Amino acid sequence: MEYKIALIRGDGIGPEVVGEAVKVLDVIGAKYGHKFNYTDILMGGCAIDAVGKSYPDGTAEACKACDAVLLGAVGGPKWGHSTQPEKRPETALLSIRKDLGLYANLRPATLRPALADACPLRRETAEKGIDLMMVRELTGGVYFGKRDRYQTEDRGVEASDLMAYSELEIERIGRRAFELARLRRKKVSSVDKANVLETSRLWREIMHRLAAEYPDVQYEDVLVDNCAMQLVRDPGQFDVVVTENMFGDILSDEASMITGSIGLLPSASIGDTAPGLYEPIHGSAPDIAGQNKANPIAAILSAAMMLRYSFKLAAEADNIEQAVDAVLADGWHTADMAGESEKSLGTVEIGQLICKNI
Repeated sequence: MEYKIALIRGDGIGPEVVGEAVKVLDVIGAKYGHKFNYTDILMGGCAIDAVGKSYPDGTAEACKACDAVLLGAVGGPKWGHSTQPEKRPETALLSIRKDLGLYANLRPATLRPALADACPLRRETAEKGIDLMMVRELTGGVYFGKRDRYQTEDRGVEASDLMAYSELEIERIGRRAFELARLRRKKVSSVDKANVLETSRLWREIMHRLAAEYPDVQYEDVLVDNCAMQLVRDPGQFDVVVTENMFGDILSDEASMITGSIGLLPSASIGDTAPGLYEPIHGSAPDIAGQNKANPIAAILSAAMMLRYSFKLAAEADNIEQAVDAVLADGWHTADMAGESEKSLGTVEIGQLICKNI
């Protein structure tokens, strides 16, 4: 089989980690008889430098012509001061998600066996294991609602942000969560604030309606403050956690932290028909760019997610994940994970070891 992949290498360490992910994909392709064809697409700070805007004309169309998109990282202090939206790298991320219809953000949080000691939670909690999938609604809610700022008579300037959700938006993200749960351990935890927010009350109504359609999946409602507490107390209780945009933004970062290193964590943004976008959750880390210090594992695991969810190549995805675990189990790591030591390797060397274990 042949697959066409758009590569947005981006800024900072982005080109380095994407480069290692491509090497891994090529090894997988050779082993399983697939051919991956790559199209490089300019986006982010590097695009500002090259053409004057972070999201060049034709970016969405070029991505739609591919089967999936693999993104490194965009942004950095160099481009963080402009007041013009087209000259801010984050504008490109919001734009591509909108143009590709990517409404579901998938953030797995897995405590890999070799890193149990790196987990900040109590050892007996970590030893139970962590393997959950955060499913965050990505294109609605307060981040995309109407914003306003106005002068009041007696309270000075007041600002407001509208948080709105429709039945359609809630149902499609909820259905995505239930379908994912069927591929995992068949449990969905829906997070809301239904004791206060009307949007959450609508959210809960629709989730209950969906739960009736999936009798094989265990379902529970969890208030967002309780969820934040439970992620620290007993994260092993969760399988698929689904929530709205702002809650998901916060909780997914909390879930990432308890796994020991953000340098290991991939993510996916997917819709119904458009190519999915896969990216590590770490930033562009310009302070170590070009020094062969970046951890490529999150980008490599993002490529594994691409194989699993966009191409339906589960065995190939499993192979990559097992190769990563084998390298970590042997004690090899980049400096971000355990500091400099005799087992500390650079970006390229870690990528080579993972390829060897495939």
